[in-house]
Amino acid sequence: MQLPHNVTRLCGHKRFSFRCHPKVVCFTECCRELELALTPYDVLCLCKELHMSSKDFLDRFVVVEQDHAEGFPKLYLGMMDDGRASCPFLSASGCMVYSGRPGACRAYPVGRGATLDGNGAVHEIHVLVCEEHCQGFAEDHDQTVAEWFENQGLSEYNRINDEMLTLLHHEKVRRGIRFTQEQIDNFMLIYRLDEFRKAVAAHDSLPGSELNERARAAVLADDISLLLFGIRWLEETLLAGKE
Repeated sequence: MQLPHNVTRLCGHKRFSFRCHPKVVCFTECCRELELALTPYDVLCLCKELHMSSKDFLDRFVVVEQDHAEGFPKLYLGMMDDGRASCPFLSASGCMVYSGRPGACRAYPVGRGATLDGNGAVHEIHVLVCEEHCQGFAEDHDQTVAEWFENQGLSEYNRINDEMLTLLHHEKVRRGIRFTQEQIDNFMLIYRLDEFRKAVAAHDSLPGSELNERARAAVLADDISLLLFGIRWLEETLLAGKE
């Protein structure tokens, strides 16, 4: 694998030195001029942090890109038009949504790639991204990837985001399946969990879903259960069966 000059592979228990805090001279520089893709779980956590509905959050803060040749839409956090493309949640004192910040923000400066093998097991690849402006690498604080991820609260993010792999890396998606607008709208429901909750609760308004009352109650019990059900529902309704 050919990596950029500022990216190195992190294997096994290899340790790296990094720490970010307000006294580092480059504090918040990594929150500018970035392309931040959002997962459904990122959106869920940000909505909770901001006490916003998913519809309002997407309408106000998210850019949706749809290339029909690439299958599913891609969602990005919309940056401010301040000449530096700063994160909309950035303040002079740091991140205003720190407790609900996206998984990619938590992982930085580590990048994580995840794939599924033929048995459905998740395989991870980790890299260290060393940007020129970052002074955090000069801090005397070393750790492994596992230690860094635990410190940043990434376990739940990775677990739930990995549930998307069977959907995003499905063979039909890799072969370039094209979705109808209705199918794309259905995909967006796992980002718009408020609307999806209403559809699940309404019994007859969710095509391809057959839930008894006990199963419906379990799905509606909490947002994570609802999101995981939504991923399975999409896989069955969009990608199951013959083309």
